[in-house]
Amino acid sequence: MMKRLIRVAGVLLAGGGLLATAACGGSSGKQSDGKATVTLMTWESAATNKAIDQALTGFHDPNITVKRIDTPNGNYSDKLAALTQAKKLPDLFWCGNDTEQQYTSQGLLTDWASRLSGADDFGASSFVSSTMKNWKTADGKIGGVPSLINTYGIWYDIDAFKAAGIAVPAAGWTWDQMFDAAAKLHAKGAKYGLVADAMTSTDGPFSLSTYSLSAGGAPFADSVHQPTRTTIDATYTEGVRKLVAGIKSGAIAPPGYDISNQQALFAAGQIPMLWSGQWLAAGFLTDKPKIKYGFAPIPQVNKPATLYDAVGICTPSYTQNADATYKVLKYLDSTVWTKVLPGSPVAAPAYLSAQSAYFGALDKAGLTTVASTVKAGLNTSSTIGVRFTTQWASQSNDLITAYWPDILNGKKPLSDLRTMTDKINEVIKSNS
Repeated sequence: MMKRLIRVAGVLLAGGGLLATAACGGSSGKQSDGKATVTLMTWESAATNKAIDQALTGFHDPNITVKRIDTPNGNYSDKLAALTQAKKLPDLFWCGNDTEQQYTSQGLLTDWASRLSGADDFGASSFVSSTMKNWKTADGKIGGVPSLINTYGIWYDIDAFKAAGIAVPAAGWTWDQMFDAAAKLHAKGAKYGLVADAMTSTDGPFSLSTYSLSAGGAPFADSVHQPTRTTIDATYTEGVRKLVAGIKSGAIAPPGYDISNQQALFAAGQIPMLWSGQWLAAGFLTDKPKIKYGFAPIPQVNKPATLYDAVGICTPSYTQNADATYKVLKYLDSTVWTKVLPGSPVAAPAYLSAQSAYFGALDKAGLTTVASTVKAGLNTSSTIGVRFTTQWASQSNDLITAYWPDILNGKKPLSDLRTMTDKINEVIKSNS
């Protein structure tokens, strides 16, 4: 969905200004004719970039020119790092919540908090409340505006479930039902009944928190933005124990399983159950899988619990045209997605008034389970972020890598979960 990067070229007339693709980054300032130039960089696919270009032709301001910067295919993070180092970031660039939090805390981004504090149609209350809350730093700054929200769940092959005599997943289904379904699908010939990289990668400890939270236990971390501790309680350990058993039996794909083609394998009927996000729907509408499929919420123990993750658009602190940049930013979030998402429904907008375009596209395509699961995710109050967004997150990832895969593969005991969290807590303490 949001991180597929293919180069796009072309020039389009945009309202009173010129929308063009540019070869390099940087806040451009004023042109010789006095117009403000606002530069833009996305991580989208060629098709989505083309749709964004087309949507921006509706932006009418005779004093502003918008230039979109081409990004090397598959190299957005490298491009972003290079431009950050060179202090040539474009006026608007796609960013994750972790980038926004880290860059804002370093003073690298323009703080839009005062502009968003108003009661107009683009104030903080115009967005999904949880996303705006999670984009604020500890001191109340907002170095970017959330744009699209990722929700997570389980994609399932309807025919595979019917062939195995299993009821298809639905809202309210349980973790035990998911593990049992994985075992039965594996027994029916699937290499793995469930592929769930979200649980076996470095993000796994956060994903497993949904088990604990759903059962009334403690999450892995008390916060992903300003954590004070990580915790492994008996409920959390119970969930990990069940996952370890599923991996040992062969029902669940182990850590290190190659996920590069998991979407294609699912579409081909070779993976009957896949833990992933709503963004796959846009690709399925284009590629037309031969299987009948659905999308169910993350399973629960006693009550719904899910992950939160919003991506957005950031602006460097040295932008030369804050007023013009904010106008384009507002147009992107409030209007562009309403024009782009009907043709490529990748995610629900964080801006509330734009959501009808996304859900309308899903309804038109007959993707009723996707729509209902996304809505359920947006309305679930018990949540945890998908990973730490802190400056020291890489240190935590190194510790998770050293313990988590071996624990899930049975090479290290479950008691090492606490060893892992003790070490992460030392990192938290040393950085607080």
